[in-house]
Amino acid sequence: MFIRNCWYVAAWDTEIPAEGLFHRTLLNEPVLLYRDTQGRVVALENRCCHRSAPLHIGRQEGDCVRCLYHGLKFNPSGACVEIPGQEQIPPKTCIKSYPVVERNRLVWIWMGDPARANPDDIVDYFWHDSPEWRMKPGYIHYQANYKLIVDNLLDFTHLAWVHPTTLGTDSAASLKPVIERDTTGTGKLTITRWYLNDDMSNLHKGVAKFEGKADRWQIYQWSPPALLRMDTGSAPTGTGAPEGRRVPEAVQFRHTSIQTPETETTSHYWFCQARNFDLDDEALTEKIYQGVVVAFEEDRTMIEAQQKILSQVPDRPMVPIAADAGLNQGRWLLDRLLKAENGGTAP
Repeated sequence: MFIRNCWYVAAWDTEIPAEGLFHRTLLNEPVLLYRDTQGRVVALENRCCHRSAPLHIGRQEGDCVRCLYHGLKFNPSGACVEIPGQEQIPPKTCIKSYPVVERNRLVWIWMGDPARANPDDIVDYFWHDSPEWRMKPGYIHYQANYKLIVDNLLDFTHLAWVHPTTLGTDSAASLKPVIERDTTGTGKLTITRWYLNDDMSNLHKGVAKFEGKADRWQIYQWSPPALLRMDTGSAPTGTGAPEGRRVPEAVQFRHTSIQTPETETTSHYWFCQARNFDLDDEALTEKIYQGVVVAFEEDRTMIEAQQKILSQVPDRPMVPIAADAGLNQGRWLLDRLLKAENGGTAP
């Protein structure tokens, strides 16, 4: 039930140690991640082909990993290179390997047909490692299907109700976004909202160097299956932000929200909130990070509760309303991609 021929995130770069084994379930598959002797990330099936023992309780040996059940040793391509007590190694004694790319401090993995894995298709998150931006990486584990998280991210109106003291303002419930869909084949959605002469959210007020009304913006770029980039900020009202002028006192952020399915009802979520001001203020970095964590916990409480109800009554339909325009387009794109991978029919 997952789109496979696309790049997913497997980890932040700091999650995979310089030495030792790391494992994670992605798209219902057990995946082993480690770094070879050159520091490059290796991604293998976390399952010995002999008796299905998990390799993460094995041992790394140079560029290879050894299963500590019966001692089979696998190289970074997944081929078995040693079977203790046996000279001949059958050709089928191998495990799956996955294309993997480390970029913008993220470890990207391709779970589908390896021949279709093109690193040029990876979405750019330049603010993760740009010297002009500063952020702290975050991770959340969700007891919910990833599509429910995507729904939440593409829906602006919930800000007023779920986040009244963090991200939301009263105007968030009524202002309609402008939704544009890329027609070149990428499936990307751009969702834009401008709040002119409006109050800042509490998160922006906490770091802004000006007071009073603001012209605020939220510009989402969402790429299927679950990659969100956001340009957001606040500028003093009337200083030209809607026309593209960002005055020095404007508060500017770049936000990352990325989900990878773990199972049908659990998900991985990577996020950060980068800024381009006061770069050396570590206390501010932590303050912004904690503010985002509080807001995301508000989301998680709602979405995980939603998942429980859906699991109890899966056949009860959800009735759409006008505010669902963005998430409905996202769902339509996901369904289209899934059907394309399954020969034009739903799996």
